[in-house]
This record gives sequence, structure tokens and C-alpha cells, in this order.
Amino acid sequence: MKASDYIVEFLIRQGITHVFGYPGGMVTHLMDSLDRYCGEIHAHVNYHEQASAMAACGWAEITGLPGVAYATSGPGATNLLTGIACAYFDSLPCIFITGQVNTYEQKGDLGIRQRGFQETDIVPMAQPITKLSFAVRSSQELPAALETAYRTAVEGRPGPVLLDIPMDVFRGELDEKPSSVLATSEAFAPEDAERLALQLLTELQAAKRPVILGGHGVHSSRAEKAFLELIQATGIPVVTSMTAVDLAPGSWPEFYGMIGAYGARPANYITSYSDCILSLGSRLDCRQTGVARERFAPRAKVLRVDIDPSELASPVHKGQVACPAPLQALLPALAHRARSLTWNNTDWVCRCHEIRRILSNADKKEPGAAALEQLSSLWPEGAVITTDVGQNQVWAAQSIQVKSRQRILFSGGMGAMGYSLPAATGAALASGGPVFCVCGDGGFQMNIQELQFIARERLPVKIILLNNRALGMIHHFQEMYFDSNYTQTTEEKGYAVPNFRNIVRAYGIRVVSPQAENLAAVFSDREPAFLEISLPQNTYVFPKLGVNRPIHLQEPPLPTELQKELDQICGWEEDEL
Repeated sequence: MKASDYIVEFLIRQGITHVFGYPGGMVTHLMDSLDRYCGEIHAHVNYHEQASAMAACGWAEITGLPGVAYATSGPGATNLLTGIACAYFDSLPCIFITGQVNTYEQKGDLGIRQRGFQETDIVPMAQPITKLSFAVRSSQELPAALETAYRTAVEGRPGPVLLDIPMDVFRGELDEKPSSVLATSEAFAPEDAERLALQLLTELQAAKRPVILGGHGVHSSRAEKAFLELIQATGIPVVTSMTAVDLAPGSWPEFYGMIGAYGARPANYITSYSDCILSLGSRLDCRQTGVARERFAPRAKVLRVDIDPSELASPVHKGQVACPAPLQALLPALAHRARSLTWNNTDWVCRCHEIRRILSNADKKEPGAAALEQLSSLWPEGAVITTDVGQNQVWAAQSIQVKSRQRILFSGGMGAMGYSLPAATGAALASGGPVFCVCGDGGFQMNIQELQFIARERLPVKIILLNNRALGMIHHFQEMYFDSNYTQTTEEKGYAVPNFRNIVRAYGIRVVSPQAENLAAVFSDREPAFLEISLPQNTYVFPKLGVNRPIHLQEPPLPTELQKELDQICGWEEDEL
């Protein structure tokens, strides 16, 4: 069979039903094969290769299967790189296929920059941001290459793989047909999971102020159900990282929100005053711990579970206990054993509830945060929300009223502006339900061309644009540190925005006026829609953390009397931290 047909059949056998890409000369054979199998797999045309990669990320995040994106050689391949990095830093399984010039056109060992037109050596460019990046030199190498790519993407800590395939390899012939690949989970015996679960639960039982911290690794392990069962069994206060803020419904009494630089004050206080933290699949980077990592929960023993030994090799502080383990094996064991144990954290839980009550009105919500809080009350259970990067992302994480089975997708580690719109397309195709796409005016313009994708396929993507006509996060930094010199962030100083409503209408997407529409009906139908929320130009994200401060001492500072009251509740004096 033709090699490009083999690739498509291989993807189908792994359960992949949607792929994303942009046409190009070096992938025409792959495009033709995808069309030949269009009843079993759907190839979607994006309008920029970066968007193809980000759509693959959105699809992978929801399905747990590898997202697949393809691009031609040269600029097509290099345009994928930002989305590849998103998948790498957020541990998303993806397979990226780049076309390459024919093997007989390549420069090889010649000391020249380029031989074939659009010949670009993408493999070494992608190596730092992939689990594996390699070239396929003949059609006979394809079966082993595809199996290796699939296993590498999904096994262990998930991540992206890139295969660079020359045009003459695509049109080559193979004698065999592909089979399904059985991925193996991380080697971790059930008795080892039970032993570690007992050890961790014993530590939590002995603690006076225990906290469970959930990270994005719970999602990567597809272990959300076991995580919720663990919370219910123990009743221990729970906090999360930003990218895992959707792990528990916001209405759950045990859930106190996300920690970190822009975290919820109650979550940061409870974490800082804890004496034992069970961290499950969280990198505990400086956005969570603060730059002064030794001041993060200084009295706590941090029981840190992660599948990646390299993450554990970067300790939070001397109180860390490294536990290398896959959560898909450990979390069910934790939940099962926790149900058979007696938990008595009444005093600590009462203190935590009191901390939350005292801090409930400590910060006035910014207009953007207030708008998302109100709008999210209308979004159905099970919906997917995508976010961009900047103030809109933080407002979403701080204010969205998370309901059961909702997912919020972030460009977490990479922090790529322009992520929300293409990720929403992949998520919509994966979930089959509505996706609420939260954007700022800056990020929206970076992949605005994907409005055509949404309009063409009539995806139920509801775009929420928070428009302050400025690059809000940088604008705030400039106010704080550069004497309000708003260079390149406002219209007066070099940054401007168009009439977004006119642009959206030009693509044939409905523009919704919040004053005149039944938003609940708009949010529940199967059509795309656009809603613009106009904000003042001076917008802020509070609370926020200053440099070298422990995470509970966010800005703006709390009144002195309130601070003392909190310290008394926790039974500590502030200078002890």
C-alpha cells in the first residue's frame, strides 16, 4: 500500500478521528490519503500552521489521545513550533508530521544552507521542545517510526513527537498494513502503589494541618475521578495549580481554589500555614511557590508525587519528600485505602472555613473578572472553556464558577497568546459540546483567522472577548515599574485594535449584544457566537504576588487588623513564616 495511506490507516487504528493542518507541496500525498479515508478520519484546514498545532493540543487535552497536526516543509514546519512547545510544557500527547523535500533534493553533508526549495532542517529545531524528533528516510522505516512516535507521545509523562517525512517517502510503497499499538503504562506494580498510598495517607493522618494540592498531572493521567474520590474520603482541604483549577467544582466545601502568584487568598493562606502537603502532579514552579521557594509552606512536609524524576530533582525546600510514581496507578490506590481510614480534621477544617469567610470580600473584583463570574454561571455542566494569555487568563482562573465535569484549558507553561481560539476548535471537535473561548483583544488578533474555521464548520464556539484596547498585563507592569510609560501597549503609543464586531460579522458569525439577548439561550445552542465585553483601559489583576514574598502576602496588603486575625486563627505569629 502507499506509504501516505499507511500513515492514515495507522492513525485510524489508534482511534484518532480528527487531524489538523494546512496544505503544502510536501504533504500533498498525505492530504490526498486523508481525503480517501474521509469517512473514518476528518482532516481540518486551519488558516495558520500555529493554529493547527494548538487545535491538536485542544483535541488531545479533551480526548487523552494524541492530537495530530501536519504542515509542509520550511515555513509550514517552523510555524508549528509555538504550538509544539505548548504541548511539550503542558504534557499533551501530540504527533506532528512535517513534510520535507525529496531525499534526493536534500543538502545532506554539503556545507550549504539549503539545496531543495523550502528545505529546512526542522528536526534539530524541534528537539528541545519534543520528547522525540526524527526524520524518516524511507517508506520501510514508517511502521516502526509511527509506533515509536505513538508510544513516546502517550507513555510516561505525555508530550509531543515530530516526524519529518520527505515527499518521496510519502509516495513510497509498503507491503504490510498497520495494526493497533498497545501503549504500556509506567511500570508500577499494584503492591508498590498500595505501599506508597499507605505511606502517604499515614503522613496525612498524622498531620494537624494537612492540604492536598492537585496539579495538571491529574488530568494528564486521566485520574480525575479517583482524585475526587480521595477528596470525598478524607475531607482534607484541597487547593490546585492554575492549570488544574477545574479539578473540583467550585461549590465543593473542601475546595479552596488555586494557589500561587495570582491565586485565591484563602488557598494561599491555608497552604502557607499547613504542616503537610500532598502534591499530586504539580510542577510547583515559581508561579505557584513564589520566587523565594524556601518561603513556600516553610513548616510543611511536602509529599511530592510526580511521574517525572527531573521535576522531583528540583526540590521546593528541605522538607520535600520525592515520590516518583504514575498517578493513574497511585490515585485509585489512595482513594480506595482512604475510604477505609478514619479522618479527624475537624479543628483544621473549621479554621480553613473561617479563613475563607474572612477573606471572601478582601478584594474588589475587576470588571473583567466580574463579567466572567456572571457569564460562567450560565455555562452548562460538562462545558469546555479555553483561555488565552494575559489578564483574561488570570480572571478566568480566579472567577469562573467551575461546575461538574467542566474543563478549563490553558497555555500554561508556554503562555502563548493566540492559544484560546484554535484550542477551542480542537476542543469543540473532541467534546462535541459548546466551548466558551475567553480572549483578550491582544491574543484574539494573533489567530483571528481561525474565525473562518469556526464559521466554515459551524462549531458551537462562544467567543467572549474582554476588550480594554490595551495589552493589559504589560500595561499594568508599565504603570508599576516604568512611570506609566505605556509604550507599545495603548493606541496613543503604538498599539491599536480594530472594530472586532465588524470583523466577526464579515466571517458570518453572530455578534451578540449582552444588553439585548437571552444569553442563556445563546450559550446553549449549537451555533458559533461572539460577545464583546468593553472594559476600561486601566485594568488590573488582584490579588497578585510581589517578588520575594511568601504566597499568602499578596498585594494589595490586607489591613493590619485583618492580618492579625488570620494569624491568630492559624495559631501562628507572622514572623514565624
